[in-house]
Amino acid sequence: MSRRRTPALVATTLLTVGLAACSTDTAPATWSPPAEPSATATPGPGAPGPGAPGPGAPGPGAPGPGAPGPGAPGRRAPEQPFAVGVRQLPLNRDGDRPLPVTLWYPARGEAGGAAGRSAAVAEGRFPVVVFSHGLSARPADYAALLTRWAAAGFVVAAPTFPHTGRGSAQVNPLDVLNQPADVSYVLTEVLRLDERAGDPLRGRLATDRVAAAGHSAGGVTTIGLFTAGRDERLAAGVVLAGTTLGVGSAFAGSAAPQLFVHGHLDEVVDYAAGRAAYDRVPWPKAMLSLPRGDHGRALLSDTASLRVVADTTVGFLHWSLYGDEAARGRLPVDAARGGLATLDDRL
Repeated sequence: MSRRRTPALVATTLLTVGLAACSTDTAPATWSPPAEPSATATPGPGAPGPGAPGPGAPGPGAPGPGAPGPGAPGRRAPEQPFAVGVRQLPLNRDGDRPLPVTLWYPARGEAGGAAGRSAAVAEGRFPVVVFSHGLSARPADYAALLTRWAAAGFVVAAPTFPHTGRGSAQVNPLDVLNQPADVSYVLTEVLRLDERAGDPLRGRLATDRVAAAGHSAGGVTTIGLFTAGRDERLAAGVVLAGTTLGVGSAFAGSAAPQLFVHGHLDEVVDYAAGRAAYDRVPWPKAMLSLPRGDHGRALLSDTASLRVVADTTVGFLHWSLYGDEAARGRLPVDAARGGLATLDDRL
């Protein structure tokens, strides 16, 4: 789809479905594991804090079918949750696109409770996940999910976009088309912290293990990072209630496993549109479907549904970024807990 054709199409469709109110194909690449991760994270003690979904009972540990995850065979992700720290990183792309970033990260101390502002970073090297919010939303709206990811051993970088975030001075849904480039810029700047003298994250980032994730318009942004705006540093993607609208379905570059999450009752992005995007992915993939899930509330704030989404996304990220085959084997069990979701597993 040419870029000259997409703005009108995106505007018409986004405005028609009210998305602004919500908080030529290449040949498929073959999947091969990335190089072995550089270091192992040290698990933190304790249990997840209040407000964040718990890890749930572990399922069978046997690896599932399909291609192996990255890293050495038998590698394990952190088994116990970390405390979580949070800080802000002021960024601005090209001087006219302010992109303040909220960073959640594994912290020292006892797990549980609220994220500690500027808390000391835990020992270890941690994969990075860049998260894109939906239209008229902010990173803080997703804190329950994103702090769960940080507690599971990931540094989560969540920018607030200049023209689609809640409170933006100039709201423009079409600016979603610029957001894949924003995310790539944010990723570059965050990864530089690993070598920045005096930065708390120096030596703590697994710069070779990176994923992108996003909800709604952020899901569109995330798909764009694997299609027209392919960022080859990304090893995996998580798409929550997303669609290929405006960014196309020509998934390109090195194979990167994808996890889609979508509610059957989504009133903004039709489930069929999310499924169509998923069907076009030529790489290892899975889709978590919530029969009673809507666009955001049941998907990200309902306690029971959020636990299923959190457990499944953590398991997927533990497999795709840590190379933990036991986490891969638990995915069907995590997805089926409570009978709230089904998992189409093609990983």
